[in-house]
Amino acid sequence: MFYSHFCIPFIVGTVILFITILYRYAMWIIELPKSDKLLIKKGLFTTATLRSIWDIICESLLHISIFKRNIVLGYMHCSLAFGWFLLILVGWIETTAYMGAEFVPLHGHVFFRYFATAIDNHIVAFDHIMDSLLLFVLSGVVLAWFKRLRSKCLGMRKTTKHTIGDRLALSFLWFIFPTRLVAESITAALYGGGGFVTASLGALLNEIFPTNFLAGAFEPIWWIYSCALGGFFIAMPHSRYMHIFTEIPLILLRNYRLRVRQSQSSYDNFQVQACSRCGICIDACQLQSQLGHNNVQSVYFLRDRRQNSLTMSVAADCLMCGRCADRCPVGIDLNALRLNSRAAMRNLPKEHRYDYFNALDRSTGEGKVGYFAGCMTLLTPHTITAMQTIFSAAGEDVWWADKDGGVCCGRPLRLSGETDSANKMVQYNTALFRKHSITTLVTSCPICLKTFREDYNLEGIEILHHSQYILRLIESGRISLQHSDSKTFTYHDPCELGRGNGIYDEPRSLISAVGTLIEPKHHHRDSLCCGSSLANTVISDSEQLKISASLTLELEATGAKTLVTACPLCKKALGRTTQLQIADLSEIIASNLSK
Repeated sequence: MFYSHFCIPFIVGTVILFITILYRYAMWIIELPKSDKLLIKKGLFTTATLRSIWDIICESLLHISIFKRNIVLGYMHCSLAFGWFLLILVGWIETTAYMGAEFVPLHGHVFFRYFATAIDNHIVAFDHIMDSLLLFVLSGVVLAWFKRLRSKCLGMRKTTKHTIGDRLALSFLWFIFPTRLVAESITAALYGGGGFVTASLGALLNEIFPTNFLAGAFEPIWWIYSCALGGFFIAMPHSRYMHIFTEIPLILLRNYRLRVRQSQSSYDNFQVQACSRCGICIDACQLQSQLGHNNVQSVYFLRDRRQNSLTMSVAADCLMCGRCADRCPVGIDLNALRLNSRAAMRNLPKEHRYDYFNALDRSTGEGKVGYFAGCMTLLTPHTITAMQTIFSAAGEDVWWADKDGGVCCGRPLRLSGETDSANKMVQYNTALFRKHSITTLVTSCPICLKTFREDYNLEGIEILHHSQYILRLIESGRISLQHSDSKTFTYHDPCELGRGNGIYDEPRSLISAVGTLIEPKHHHRDSLCCGSSLANTVISDSEQLKISASLTLELEATGAKTLVTACPLCKKALGRTTQLQIADLSEIIASNLSK
């Protein structure tokens, strides 16, 4: 009963799709490092799996993250994903309601409206429910068509450029649901039944076309519907729509605590293939909005890596500011993938350039609190002077790791892809910190802070940004500040301090303790990059200035008298383009200490 030759394209496409997916996933899991396999084993029968199921419902089906960005865009993604899922689920329930315990093959469920013409007992409720769901999905298809023409209406300045595989899969996808509507409407016109949409459209078709014409179109339209489904399934693994299935195991593996490593691993495949190339990340990129670099954004970086065509010019042309990663609805670890891609192309193993600093120790002073200025802070000496004033006012004995120069934290080398050399610096600094028995490490550089927290093993040493340390001094009563409402400040959230380390409140608490804080348009997680990121080795100095100038215009528009930041790199970058007085956070604290 449940077979007709038109089912063949669907059956073939389904078999090819699932063989491809199962083969890929099996190979990726087999090739995982042993430590990652152990994490999967430990997490499989825990609440991590239940949490993953909830995440899958929220993000893979309902697309809550996209809803938060734009309601219409969220509705479009939800209608296509959740709507199609409900069509499958309710369709299976409908078939079961009609056939009971009788076995029905997969194509019997998918094309049930075709085969149901031979069934007498008719359940009208299912007709209306299925029509409602089909209308829900079709509304998403219409919005998807409209987005290609007027993306700004859906909250996007730019949409992604499609590959040939994307275009082929998209063409099939756009045909699936309109063709299903026509097929079920013609079926209703010839055999009766149908819901409020298909029955009405079927009646209209009966008025327009003669019965023999509709009878002649009956089989062909079901063939077209089957070919559209089969074609989409065959094209899916070679297109961006591979994300439909890949996002599910990625969510599971992420909740089992698998992470992107410094060197590439098969886990990266789940991250790369989970990108739907929705394009949400493009608008966040200042390289695109300010410089017109249109083919280097994360969506294209992942596309090229997926196709094994990634070049260093694309991998290196990124500020790694985290704005795109913050907006990614899938939560792909974009910066980590950039880093290990660069390392794969540029790392120089057995590098001996830095052996000379093995016996180097330029540190001064003694104390349980250590201060690591970092390369950029050494180039903004007013910050070091301010920290010295604050330490003195608090009566803190400090060990200065690099007051007279020292060894870099290693992050600039890691950002460029030279992982082995960066690791040598990590080993040297770790030994230096242990040698001097510090218990707290303070730094004024968010770049150093991030690498100390992520790349070093400093167990037993508390790592603080100077904003956190200074606030602790105030709260413990070791220093006090003078406040004046007439002093107005605007604050720029550095990328590495905010999105990189999650530090937003401490700087604002300190500024509010001495004066009035006026927020710029973009702040907290939405803060703009200063443009001078060490991560980008492609853009020119003039291009850096252009990005910085766009940011300072926004900061100056607040009307504040002083621009405050908490990153030496940002201070130097903004100081080249702003008309405001510019200061590091430590400077305004040091100049407002109570006598």
